[in-house]
Amino acid sequence: MRRIAADIGGTFTDLTFEDDGGDFRTAKTLTTPHDHATGIMNGLDKLGVDLRGVDVFVHGSTIAINAVLQRAGSKTALVTTQGFRDVYEIGRGNRSEPYNIYFEKPVPLVPRKLRFEVPERMLADGSVRTELNEGAVRSLIEEIRRTDVEAVAVSLLHAYANPAHELRIGELFEELWPEVYVTLSHAVLREYREYERTSTTVLNAYVGPVVSRYLDSLESKLTARGFHGRLLIMQSNGGIMSVNLARANPVRMMESGPVAGVSGAAALAGNLGNGRVISFDMGGTTAKSSLILDGEVEISGGYFIGGYSTGHPMSLPVVNIVEVGSGGGSIAWVDPAGALKVGPMSAQADPGPACYGLGGERPTVTDANLVLGRLSAERFLGGEMSLDREAAERAIMTHVAEPLGLGLIEAARGIITIVDAQMSLSLRAVSIEKGEDPREFALVPTGGAGPLHAISLAKELKIGTVIVPALPGQFSAKGMLYSEARHDLTRTRITRFDESAVATLAEMLQSLEADARGRLNDDMGTSEGAVVKHYLELRYLGQEFTIDVPVPASGLNAQSWASIRDEFDHLHEHLYGHKAPEEPVEASGARTVITMRTSASTMTDGLVAGNDRRVQVTAPTAVERRPVVQFGIAGQVAQTPVFDRSSLEPGQIVEGPAIVQEATSALVIYGGDRLEVSPDLSLVVSVGSSL
Repeated sequence: MRRIAADIGGTFTDLTFEDDGGDFRTAKTLTTPHDHATGIMNGLDKLGVDLRGVDVFVHGSTIAINAVLQRAGSKTALVTTQGFRDVYEIGRGNRSEPYNIYFEKPVPLVPRKLRFEVPERMLADGSVRTELNEGAVRSLIEEIRRTDVEAVAVSLLHAYANPAHELRIGELFEELWPEVYVTLSHAVLREYREYERTSTTVLNAYVGPVVSRYLDSLESKLTARGFHGRLLIMQSNGGIMSVNLARANPVRMMESGPVAGVSGAAALAGNLGNGRVISFDMGGTTAKSSLILDGEVEISGGYFIGGYSTGHPMSLPVVNIVEVGSGGGSIAWVDPAGALKVGPMSAQADPGPACYGLGGERPTVTDANLVLGRLSAERFLGGEMSLDREAAERAIMTHVAEPLGLGLIEAARGIITIVDAQMSLSLRAVSIEKGEDPREFALVPTGGAGPLHAISLAKELKIGTVIVPALPGQFSAKGMLYSEARHDLTRTRITRFDESAVATLAEMLQSLEADARGRLNDDMGTSEGAVVKHYLELRYLGQEFTIDVPVPASGLNAQSWASIRDEFDHLHEHLYGHKAPEEPVEASGARTVITMRTSASTMTDGLVAGNDRRVQVTAPTAVERRPVVQFGIAGQVAQTPVFDRSSLEPGQIVEGPAIVQEATSALVIYGGDRLEVSPDLSLVVSVGSSL
């Protein structure tokens, strides 16, 4: 099987290719913000692969989430049950910033004038209280049509329990206005909590036309080049789905770019016998951190797009990632009070950092790294692109050094120090703030800029081990090649969890599995060999939130329900420090996860080829020595050895200070650090004392 993966970042677009014969290729090209598909085509040209023989093309991008963050989605209307049009704007009554007198709630993506009501009413048990008034719906469709919206979100009260009215409204839109993009809430999320379900539905409709146009453009360009294989899209849960499902459910691809890297970090560290990992991905625009416990990627039930305080809730499974606006292209600037800031504005790919020579005049993190000697001006991107050091120096002097009365090196050091401090907050957020000690974890840095900053971040949090994988600059794209097809489906049904509810809940699990297998068949053409896991959402009677309790492989039956109840008590004690086995337990619903391998190989296969060529371990040879500003010793400039990663053999050791450079990244290690090349060609750094 021949596979290609493409990952679009803010600055670069990465592509990887692999076939079963062992041919593995990579390509990196500048992202094209005006048309992301063009950047992919440029990358395919560099990759040099004939698409006519490619079986699978996997793609992850930030198209959907950027449309929300930039409020650049489609003009959208909302249809809901009569009397409930303002649920979407009222939201929740909690105040996320209680001491901020200027706090404002998130601005709805659908203004009130575009929120419409229909006469109908379902009850929580799925019974009909008020029949749907089809005549009113027909009139409403004509009214909405006059507003020139591109998309319509339909979220009726209790549609998760009985979607009949939503289905009929969808049929009427298809009959009277087939051109408009329609999202029905039950097709996206069959859970209670009206505000979150409505918000998720609106998000899906809001980005739907934008994503559909992009996927149509990409598909047509690939077809024009002879591709007739299967186009698959990364989801926020770390799995992949068909392009048709992505068109219908684009909200599931909000974080489709970075999640493959997190899964890859888990596989890589597990191969080295370390299941406790902090994944750190620093690209050109943002830096993303995620926690991996016992080899398992942490999945949350949803998050807020744009931040908890002013973002929009999305209640779908997503790899738990903390993201900050700090990347290689983040712009350094001085605020009116005279304080140095870095980001969140980014030079992105156009015009890019000043050193790229593409018209950028503002100083960035990449410019600072070049001035400090951490990057090679001649060997950037393996020599494909030369960096302009004089332009970087000029930008830093003009916009940072002179306004602050600093020298060039002081200003560049200040930029790096600030961006490192910002990124350390994301590492703290996924570890310390969750009650985990970062000293017990290994740090896996990826992205083009990740290894440049990894050691200083590890020293800040007293992390003792840093593992730099092969090809860190294309790690997310490589991870996509081996991603599983995956679907997470949920359904709400509130009932007392006792023997009398076993049959009802078991039937619901069977229905969820049938739906999940149907989606997998659409994705891959089969569900044979799929792994299905069921979970019950349980809580003590009177509680609000639930714990996902796994259902045994034997299924839910009269024999297993008691063991599930015992497991719930155990998990509750583990999470909250107490349990109440004498209290009644309530089920609020169930969740089913279905996964299926899409490749016979894995992230770590084929990485040990270097072992065959090793006869004995020899000392590595530096390709050059260049002046590098050494952090932690008052900015002293020292002639530092630079090693070419491609020449390093398993078992070789590099003592810091040193730089290990490769085509798409560079690793900076400090005095007191010790690097050893592992059998899978990862660079394992034992971090010395703090800076």
